[in-house]
Amino acid sequence: MADPAFVQHDAKGEVHVLRLANPPVNTLRTEVRAGLLAGLNAAKAAGAKAVVLIGSGRMFSAGAEMTEFGKPRQPPSLTEVFDAIETFPGIVVAAIHGSALGGGLELALACHARLASPGAQVGLPEVKRGFVPGAGGTQRLPRLIGPEAAAKIIVSGDPVPAEQAVKLGFVDAIIEGDLEAGAVAWARANIGRTFTLARDRTDRISGQDPAAYDAVVAGLLKRTRGQESPKGCAEAVRASFTMPFEEGLAKERELFQTLVSGEQSKALRHIFFGEREVLRIPGMPADAKPLPVERLVVIGGGTMGGGIAMSAANFGVPVTIVETSDEALAKGLARCHANWERTVASGRLSQAEYEKRKALLTGSTDFEGTVAKADLVIEAVFENMEVKKEVFARLDKAARPGVVLASNTSTLSIDEIASATTRPELVLGMHFFSPANVMRLLENVRGAKSSWTAIATATEFGKRIGKLPVLVGNCDGFVGNRMTGKRTPQVEKLLLEGCLPQDIDRVMEGYGMAMGPLATGDLAGLDIGAAVRKARGTVAPIADAIVAQGRFGQKTGKGWYMYDEKRNRIPDPEVERIILEVAEKMQVRRRKISDEEILDRLLLPMVNEGARILEEGIAYRPIDIDVIFVNGFGWPAFRGGPMFWADTQGLKTVRDKLRRYAEATNDANLKPAALIEKLAAEGGTFAGMGR
Repeated sequence: MADPAFVQHDAKGEVHVLRLANPPVNTLRTEVRAGLLAGLNAAKAAGAKAVVLIGSGRMFSAGAEMTEFGKPRQPPSLTEVFDAIETFPGIVVAAIHGSALGGGLELALACHARLASPGAQVGLPEVKRGFVPGAGGTQRLPRLIGPEAAAKIIVSGDPVPAEQAVKLGFVDAIIEGDLEAGAVAWARANIGRTFTLARDRTDRISGQDPAAYDAVVAGLLKRTRGQESPKGCAEAVRASFTMPFEEGLAKERELFQTLVSGEQSKALRHIFFGEREVLRIPGMPADAKPLPVERLVVIGGGTMGGGIAMSAANFGVPVTIVETSDEALAKGLARCHANWERTVASGRLSQAEYEKRKALLTGSTDFEGTVAKADLVIEAVFENMEVKKEVFARLDKAARPGVVLASNTSTLSIDEIASATTRPELVLGMHFFSPANVMRLLENVRGAKSSWTAIATATEFGKRIGKLPVLVGNCDGFVGNRMTGKRTPQVEKLLLEGCLPQDIDRVMEGYGMAMGPLATGDLAGLDIGAAVRKARGTVAPIADAIVAQGRFGQKTGKGWYMYDEKRNRIPDPEVERIILEVAEKMQVRRRKISDEEILDRLLLPMVNEGARILEEGIAYRPIDIDVIFVNGFGWPAFRGGPMFWADTQGLKTVRDKLRRYAEATNDANLKPAALIEKLAAEGGTFAGMGR
């Protein structure tokens, strides 16, 4: 019999039920695989005519136990379990609720039939962990729905609703009501029926045109810049119709082994586990409880305020935007409505859901009256300290005692903002990233007096509205903006010394960034950066010269690039002229700069500043920094983040390059941080810190 600790075995006459019991997500760890194999053998010995596989708890199965990766695999393998299913003298039916992902779906695909509860999700997300499905998913799914449809699911890694899976043909039926009872009844009714296993199906793969498949795949791979696993997935699916089943399985396994041991998969798994690790805040007392939030109030209805308000309404939280005038309020609400309407038009949001969200979002010009009803207030006004302190002084008087007051500031001191209140222990930063209704990252900023209650409230509320909250310390720019700020001087120096904007952006986009730093500047508005430099008394000769020509970026049709009517960027000879003119005036002799040097000089300053941030305790762990950059700054997850990248280079190499570039560019910021010097001398890594 199966080990009831991991697989519960229940005989219901001719139909036996095997329940996966490995909470919370029923990963297919060694004990679960052994339990399934034992349960199938016991059911066979008992003369069962049908077996229903079902998950206990909230889902069927999230797939493989990734903590077992890189370790000697203990028997039985999933292949042995699948062999037992496919040779069972009766039918084996998977009953899916919640999710069946990765190995969980592969387990279901090996069964004779698949049933699902309404709203269940099925998918093969392995590509997002840097490898291909490794237990037959790339071979069985194409045999059920065709290679092109399978490739779309496997290359994207996105889950499919069970209702769509029925239409595609890899889920047999939706079971309303009690899933286990319904699945047992369905299995009993189908005893004796002949089912063709996925591995034996040929009707959906015979006659497949390789050229047509390759054309579909080429379209799927366009947006996977630099990533290896999507190509591997496409290649594995191709094997499903160009090779016999067993050879296809061998090809899939070969691709899996190559990719899972590669740097990209290690990076993706680093981020996967890191996104869970950052939610565990070191030192937080077990009794630190978040305050209940039934109504959010957002001060300011601009781009950021509106995005924050949308995020709350998207997840069912009533929210009120407070503005200074009816005109500003109407404009802010209209912007939110227009964003949702575009999503409805694209088919990604139903009209009914839009109406529900719209009803949750209200507006007011009554500052005191609205704030008095808030359970949490997030300020999102102009990024100016005096303005923010004035707002917080008013909030302190208007909000009920005990209510947390948060600022969406991206750079300003939380301690100074809190000083305008009589409740500094309930003040902290909640730094959302633009567009706030889309971006997942939330930097929660602890002030010197921020209480654990305030921190717990911000953390829990962030999770509730679909964000990934990372707690950071209070300093200029916090973590992400502080680190990218150290890259900016090197961009200017590279332009002076020999690069053009397109050279820098090409290298960074080749590394995997969605946009290079200069294209990003054009998108954000070059006048904004110029205003910040002016306020801080700093200069950037080339960037300032560009702005002086009225080139503010996409909004003016020209910045570092020219833009056509579709906002496609085009290198501009005028920009090259300005760069050469400034370089000549500053008596800088330009030279050819290699791609390797460009990449080093853009990434190393951020790594160096990240090390200082760790020294100062602004970030708790290196993984916190990596998660921030992947989720807030477009760092490709398959590169693992700046601190992970530094470890792959070797910290001795990082130290030596920093020393060399500091001397060559006369940039004191590139002098290696004390932490890098220490780790390099010890042969250590960022990943090994604290272990």
